[in-house]
Amino acid sequence: MDFSVVVPAKDEEGNIVLLFQRLVKVFKGMRKSFELIIVDDGSSDRTSSVTESLHRKFRNVRLISFARNFGKAAALSAGLQDARGEFIVTMDADLQDDPDEIPRLFARLESGFDLVVGWKFKRKDPFVSKRLPSLLFNGLIRWLHKVKIHDSDCNFRLMRREVAKDLLFYGGLFRYIPSLAHWRGFKVAEVPVVHHKRFSGEAKFKGVGRLWKGALDLLTVTFLMNYKSSPLYFFGSSGLLLFGLGGLAGVRLVYEKYFLGHLIAGRPLLMLALLLLILGAQFVFFGLLGEMLVHLSDRQAVLFRVRKKL
Repeated sequence: MDFSVVVPAKDEEGNIVLLFQRLVKVFKGMRKSFELIIVDDGSSDRTSSVTESLHRKFRNVRLISFARNFGKAAALSAGLQDARGEFIVTMDADLQDDPDEIPRLFARLESGFDLVVGWKFKRKDPFVSKRLPSLLFNGLIRWLHKVKIHDSDCNFRLMRREVAKDLLFYGGLFRYIPSLAHWRGFKVAEVPVVHHKRFSGEAKFKGVGRLWKGALDLLTVTFLMNYKSSPLYFFGSSGLLLFGLGGLAGVRLVYEKYFLGHLIAGRPLLMLALLLLILGAQFVFFGLLGEMLVHLSDRQAVLFRVRKKL
């Protein structure tokens, strides 16, 4: 199998057949074999039944159907784990990602990269609700993670098999796959791609709430990239700083009491010194606890439950 195309889908019954037809045309032109893996993330429409009908006619169409909605990260993780191709494409089911761009992504990958991300430089989405937050977040990601990607959140990606098998993400961390891959030592590049309006159905990721979730996920990824293997460096450094400040405040109080004869009972500085000393000790303890957890057996958590697999 040359290519696996992993597509998370929720209520996308009107797009599946056309997406498959477009992929057949593309890979026939490339003279490459492929499989299409539709991961039905708890759809309430006929997404699964449409995919099953295609599977009966075309054995390279496969279905992973979740028992309920587990989220896009779980859907991508399930598809990547099950993919059998040497190269793996991830894309959305709404046909905003153009399958005709896959040969260009592949050409870029073959020039010496492990992961190529699509850059929707002319994005067909509302400016305020989607494009503006995306610009701000991607600028922050480039600054924090040192990954020169304009659209880290773009799900239209092509990667080598070893990249997909090396990644483990959950929650909203699928937005930061380029950062995680870069952190693991893979070479990441991008290619400007055409972006279309949604063909059928409605967008699933809307509202202000996703911005807060994205910010928290960014903090998580940044912490994991810098301190996952050595959490004591983060907690210990903060703890020592707090403990040191508390110690300095304590020295000042001792000096005032025994050398200047001032009363220190009930002074705000005394309360602050005690608080800083306690917080510093707790931070160091959390760092040591984190180090112990890092060295425990690395067992992958079950992030989803599959109802059916073809």
